Amino acid sequence: MTNTTSTSTPARPGLVLVLGATGKTGRRIVPRLRAAGHEVRAASRSADTFFDWNERSTWAPALSGVSALYLVAPDDPDPVTDFVAEAAAAGVRRFVVLSGRGVDVSGESFLPGMARAEAAVRKAGVDWTVIRANNFAQNFDEDYAHAPLLAGRLALPVGDVAEPFIDVEDLADVAVALLTEDGHTHRVYELSGPRALTYAEAVAEIAAASGRPMRFEAVTAEQFLAETVTAGVPEPLARELTAVFTFTAEGHLSPLTTGVRDVLGREPRDFTEYVREAAARGAWEPAPSGA
Repeated sequence: MTNTTSTSTPARPGLVLVLGATGKTGRRIVPRLRAAGHEVRAASRSADTFFDWNERSTWAPALSGVSALYLVAPDDPDPVTDFVAEAAAAGVRRFVVLSGRGVDVSGESFLPGMARAEAAVRKAGVDWTVIRANNFAQNFDEDYAHAPLLAGRLALPVGDVAEPFIDVEDLADVAVALLTEDGHTHRVYELSGPRALTYAEAVAEIAAASGRPMRFEAVTAEQFLAETVTAGVPEPLARELTAVFTFTAEGHLSPLTTGVRDVLGREPRDFTEYVREAAARGAWEPAPSGA
């Protein structure tokens, strides 16, 4: 990761394709781009433009006329290299790739799509920028941690490792800058929050802000795998999740980074700010009866 502050200038990227447009990052990036006056094509299996990694006939219509691309790779890495090659041949010159911190260490041992996407754009002869992000703060109210927290117990095989969770709102601001400004070509930006805290500390903050009883329990990888499978998660996915959290427990994601400041010239949002806002909108309130 570079620590050199960019002197980027506004650019007009032409038509921007946002993959995963209805996902956690895409649904925040699309309105930011449009509010700034950029032409955007929002693509996913449920967006205005239908896109499916497993239906190659959907690739060309999504790529037609596109100059810049926000790439969220699928879990399955197999289609990624061919897609990047097709995108480059279609005239896409700027690629912003969402990846994860530690991919340079883990390779394709888990979340292989991200690692494959990084490798593909580097070889494609295009302008590329990679975002390697910490685990999202929003995982506590939009993803794997939400239901367990509502039930009062989040159990993960991460021990007492501390992590500086990144707020997805910051990631979205960074992605928009990378898609629309010059000066970021062939750079990897690692994004973290401004403060590392353990999962136990994170859950304690959420419990205090929401007024709900919640606790974190550190479990072994074997316990987590067994509980996850028992809860109905397919075993291959459960094993992948176990590998991700085991990797986290090794401390690879713990150091703070300067990526948000390098791109945006400001500090990232603190986890407490995320918790306060999420609690205020009822993120950890139980669903109404019958909903």
